[in-house]
Amino acid sequence: MLHPDFRINTPTITTPASGGIAPAADGGQFAAVFRDTRQEIVALIDQGFPAGDEALTPQGLLLRQRAQAAAAPLPLDGSHLDAQQQAFLGDILPHAQKAARALGVSPDIIAAHAALESGWGQAPLRRADGSSSHNLFGIKAGQGWRGERIAALTTEHQDGVDVKQVAPFRAYADYDGAFADYVSLLSSSPRFKAVQGVGSDAAAFAAVLARGGYATDPAYASKLQQTVNRLRGPA
Repeated sequence: MLHPDFRINTPTITTPASGGIAPAADGGQFAAVFRDTRQEIVALIDQGFPAGDEALTPQGLLLRQRAQAAAAPLPLDGSHLDAQQQAFLGDILPHAQKAARALGVSPDIIAAHAALESGWGQAPLRRADGSSSHNLFGIKAGQGWRGERIAALTTEHQDGVDVKQVAPFRAYADYDGAFADYVSLLSSSPRFKAVQGVGSDAAAFAAVLARGGYATDPAYASKLQQTVNRLRGPA
């Protein structure tokens, strides 16, 4: 779960499902970038992606990474997962795929992150009435959060010791809101923006979260990679 000192005033960001690029304040600069990127997209559609990265602009490279991530399948053959795990993945699959397209990350990494934070859906953060908060990623509610919040018991690693404490967390009406906020957090925060475009590289994704202080657990990156490997199954 997010470090207790992690306080980001996360803006409301609409992330187009197609991975579009939002206009910049400088209309002239944006027009030039948009023109070049549009031409690149047309060329990619007509000719396919080039073999090397050197032929792509940074915007085009990100587009390719997002397209590759969106095309990556989420393994659900069930041979290595129990029934509950399969049911959980089935519930979140559409949301994980949508988030994957927005971030340029393989959907199985997104699903594994949700599985790690929620105990494969068995330990979700709940409201006082027992209903699910739909917060699958353990995102805390800092001072900048304007949505619903709940109080929940969490374990933080402080000075080499695990300490249990009650902390405020974000709550959502549904999984759509939860995954949209997750994408907004990772794509807008300087701490986590580097996850964008890592594709299927679970080690790179986990390393960015660890460096950014997503969790206080010093073994968090390793645990996330293990969960990805669990989801992917035998090599």
